[in-house]
Amino acid sequence: MRSLSRWEPFRGANFLPEQFHRLFDELAGRTTDESVLSTWAPAVDIYETEHELVVKADLPDVDPKDLDIRVENNLLTLRGERKFENKVSEENYLRVERAYGSFSRSFALANSVNPEAIKADYHDGVLTLLIPKREEAKPKQIKVNVGAGTAAAAAAK
Repeated sequence: MRSLSRWEPFRGANFLPEQFHRLFDELAGRTTDESVLSTWAPAVDIYETEHELVVKADLPDVDPKDLDIRVENNLLTLRGERKFENKVSEENYLRVERAYGSFSRSFALANSVNPEAIKADYHDGVLTLLIPKREEAKPKQIKVNVGAGTAAAAAAK
């Protein structure tokens, strides 16, 4: 007759603390030291006001000369590069967590915006794009007349 044995998946495994940290960092979406210099994408907030769309992108240490902002076929594309500082010798770094290299982000624009009038501002490491809405897309307030002179009373005659 066969005997049953209890399954213990971690019995005999040599898990070092670094392996646990690396596993949890990967599961949480954090990068490891080896992958820091890979491609990255800046964080972006997009919101709408009555008259425009506003795009804000976090681009600290990105030279504005290294930015390329284009609109083609209602597709807004932000491209650029954050260069690794060569002022400090690589051997002197104890930790490198910020991502470096080229990036590209693209966003579809609605037909209600005017891509010809986009304004860009770069201040304190934040790129702000103001994308105005077309006049026909802006909300219009309609005044309601009350009394005998209304359009409904005129139509009833």
